[in-house]
Amino acid sequence: MEIEHASHCTYRIRYHMVFVVKYRKQMLLKKVPLEYFKKILEGIGQRYYLTFEAIGVEEDHFHIVLGSAPRYAPSDVMRIIKSITAKKIFEDYPELKDFLWGANFWSAGGHIDTVSEFGGLERIKKYVLEQGKSEEQLQLLSFVS
Repeated sequence: MEIEHASHCTYRIRYHMVFVVKYRKQMLLKKVPLEYFKKILEGIGQRYYLTFEAIGVEEDHFHIVLGSAPRYAPSDVMRIIKSITAKKIFEDYPELKDFLWGANFWSAGGHIDTVSEFGGLERIKKYVLEQGKSEEQLQLLSFVS
């Protein structure tokens, strides 16, 4: 993990975040393709200076490992990602609003871990990429080529 540079500081900030679909609806891989999430996240990354490193998706929740600039609190990063992904999903898949009874796409809250290359970044990335009950159910996507 490289040190990032901003105008007046250097930093190395990584988070592991988990978002849960509202009502734990089993729908992510059935209704929304993984490549679609990657496209949205790449746009968010460019706009907000976030670096996405790994995604793990199950039917009812979503794991990501990402790097962030120190200008954002972890809760702000989560809010940005959840709000933009929900808005884009509802725009492109309007039938999901009925499936979720007109509610939000994501449940309130979520989970955030800070991770370090010295204390577990690779272990957390491996954990995220291994999420799922079976290999057939889980679809994985790494941002690192």
